[in-house]
Amino acid sequence: MKMRRRAALAVWTAALAGAWALLPAAGPAGANIETAKDHIDFRIGNALVTRYHIGPDLAKPYFWPLNAPDGVPVTRAWPMEEAKPGEQTDHIHQKSGWFSHGDVIPEGIEVKQKIKGIEGVDFWSEAAGHGRIVCVKVGEPERKNGGARVVTDNEWQTADGVKILDEKRTIALYEVDGARLLVVDSDLWADVCPITFGDTKEGSFGVRVRTDITEDKGKGVITNADGKTGEKGADGCWGRASAWCDYSGVAEGKTEGVALLADPGNPYPSCWHVRGYGLMAANPFGRDKSGFPAVKGKTDLVKLAKGDHLKLRYGILLHDGEVKDGKVAEYYERFVRLKE
Repeated sequence: MKMRRRAALAVWTAALAGAWALLPAAGPAGANIETAKDHIDFRIGNALVTRYHIGPDLAKPYFWPLNAPDGVPVTRAWPMEEAKPGEQTDHIHQKSGWFSHGDVIPEGIEVKQKIKGIEGVDFWSEAAGHGRIVCVKVGEPERKNGGARVVTDNEWQTADGVKILDEKRTIALYEVDGARLLVVDSDLWADVCPITFGDTKEGSFGVRVRTDITEDKGKGVITNADGKTGEKGADGCWGRASAWCDYSGVAEGKTEGVALLADPGNPYPSCWHVRGYGLMAANPFGRDKSGFPAVKGKTDLVKLAKGDHLKLRYGILLHDGEVKDGKVAEYYERFVRLKE
């Protein structure tokens, strides 16, 4: 009997140790979230990882800055700050880190202000007539799974302020062996009308890296989960479907990187709208018209009937070193296992 109990205890202990191994290291200071009227701060101890901007006048919420573990920002500061010498000032809508899409079609609702070439509402650009993603509620931060998280409610509105879609966006922060991991769970709810996500490359979960780690202007390197590198060509990352994509380079004398992670449980795989000038975005909605090689000839648009939900899960990994030294592939596996 004692031998059986010892054996059972050994099995239980091993299982418990394995379960704990899947969780991120909380670190001595741990993850903290501080809410304010127009922003939410995500910290490891006192160190700012990112500030999530939610002011009522914004085109959409965005993360800025996004800081590597040693405090060096990896995304572009313009247009939130005046451009520094040599810093790019293109694509004003690419504000550090965000989630949106370039063509969201509200079936049965007239879109009075339209952008040329867009069938529905453009939440990606900030051209005249663009839609707005408005944060209308912020919940109380809580600690969970060794990290901290907060739930926010967003309304996706036309340029005229008409709501076409609701979203519950949960954002969590973890410290994983010194790296920083932000996990964004988006629950899109078509409670107003049927929704079609239009076929465009302009989407969806993206970052804009700082100029000195871009492929074009700096010495940055784009790498995806399948070992492809760079933007262009048959061995490039643009328009390919992959589990993750990373942008790394030297900033302020240090090698830093940011990786975007797409959960394999998402109902649609993400193709990567990633450019040498500094954009990197996971797009689950692009089809044949997007030009993505991975979905050439596909025309099955993502549609939600009224009342339906679409749940998507992505991660932002902020790491030191390039893609291999930064252990992006290993951290991706931990990201997948963090799901409740």
